[in-house]
Amino acid sequence: MDDCAKQPNGKPHSANDGPASGIASWLRLFQDGFLVWVVLGAAWGWFMPGPAASGNIWIPEALAAVMLGMGLTLTHRDVLALRHGGRTLLLGVALQYVVMPLGAWGIAMFLGLPELLALGLILVGACPGGTASNVVAYLARGDVALSVGMTTVSTLLSPLLTPLWIWLLASTWLAIDPLPLFWTVMKIVLLPVVAGVLLRRVWQPGPWFFEGVLPLVSMFIIAWIIGVIVGLNHGQRHVAGPVVLAVFIHNALGLTLGYWGSRLRKVPLRRCRTVALEVGMQNSGLAVALAVAHFGPVAAVPGAVFSIWHNVTGPLLASIWRRAKPNESP
Repeated sequence: MDDCAKQPNGKPHSANDGPASGIASWLRLFQDGFLVWVVLGAAWGWFMPGPAASGNIWIPEALAAVMLGMGLTLTHRDVLALRHGGRTLLLGVALQYVVMPLGAWGIAMFLGLPELLALGLILVGACPGGTASNVVAYLARGDVALSVGMTTVSTLLSPLLTPLWIWLLASTWLAIDPLPLFWTVMKIVLLPVVAGVLLRRVWQPGPWFFEGVLPLVSMFIIAWIIGVIVGLNHGQRHVAGPVVLAVFIHNALGLTLGYWGSRLRKVPLRRCRTVALEVGMQNSGLAVALAVAHFGPVAAVPGAVFSIWHNVTGPLLASIWRRAKPNESP
């Protein structure tokens, strides 16, 4: 995402070098319209519910493709460097896996959501951070390295912590077997990421691929998933109001406690903003995939709504913070 990236030989690669960078510039124009693609995906699901809903069997594979792309952006050195991430990285991941699951459960109980919708909100809260937060952290002039580190660590922990939180918080009203959830997260998240890291060792595409093609493919896949979920739940209009309210509160809670939870620990302002975005922006696509695979389309509604909403609040905050000048150095 920098104007100058590193070539494999370590020399700077200018954004103006060659036709590849020109392609990347055009691709970034499409990336700027992410919210438009999400809305178009939802509209497709709404006006063509039959064809959209028929794609539900491909949701796990689609999300695995997104996670493969995430793995391709990492090298094995990046993964090994996580052990030097420091206390802010650990604090951020801890906030994410405490604030979001417990917050989802509390909001669901407070609003009295029906069982499957409450489960869907908990699914969102128990998931790791999403890759969209890395782009938004860059736009907000946050600490991109910290953002990528938090996303990576929370993703690597997700096969254990995501099923555990779902079982702890939802097993009081639903029969939850965490083992199938564990294997699903492994297949959809961890294995594709590891495959991407290994593939990166033998394949070195140019910066235009990482900064242009991969984000765009991920955007289209997420927009397609949202359309499928809207199509599956076309007849469930009565649940829209409570779910939208719950998602608004949940996202605001993550952004607020992510920011102040790190601010109170005297973390530099630039990193506080990064932690806030990481905590408040979840891998809601994984929540949708888990819901469809194990609990039914109704449980996927909160994840679909969250996918739209956090891609509104995240860039909005980024635009505000980008114009603000922190009073302290990063």
